[in-house]
Amino acid sequence: MVNCVVHNWEGKETGEATVDLKVAREENTSHIVHRALRRQMSNARQGTVGSKTRSDVRGGGRKPWKQKGTGRARAGSTRSPLWRGGGVIFGPSPRDYSVKMNRKERRLALTTALASRTDDMVVVENFADKLPRPKTKELTAALARWGVEDGSKVLLIVADKQENVYLSARNIASVKLILAANLNVYDLLASDRIVATQDAIAKIQEVYSD
Repeated sequence: MVNCVVHNWEGKETGEATVDLKVAREENTSHIVHRALRRQMSNARQGTVGSKTRSDVRGGGRKPWKQKGTGRARAGSTRSPLWRGGGVIFGPSPRDYSVKMNRKERRLALTTALASRTDDMVVVENFADKLPRPKTKELTAALARWGVEDGSKVLLIVADKQENVYLSARNIASVKLILAANLNVYDLLASDRIVATQDAIAKIQEVYSD
């Protein structure tokens, strides 16, 4: 169980939020998180790359010249890999890169990754009402008040999609906005700082606490 300080829109401390999630045993932490990260990155691969072998290339059905008497090397098809326009030897073919992982293991890896980043996490009060219209400058100033260093890769976690928050954050190159329901291991590990609203923490706590 970890207690995080809650900041308001002005950056002042207003209370504490508790993050109490089941995590993997210390000796298994790196292994299970690595497996979940590998699974996520592998499953994101399309695997649609492909090349044509000599059997897939159009044409080449007729023998280009007779077997003997021409002085040239024997040839049975103009689509041999040795010819221009022929097939490809040992080229890539479509494949499935997906990696399977049990649901309980995935959830445990996610909560373990989140718990490992609590030192870099900032919990803030819900601020959707502070942005009556999209304003990137105001959100940038708020991040600075919350102690986020300029240029840091920030993962902003909210409970529900708010149009003005989304429009204010999308123009900040170093900020990635996700919903608590879409939390994933890669984004948790790839960010320098994590900013989460109280509602997002409550939702994560509700979904992932067993």
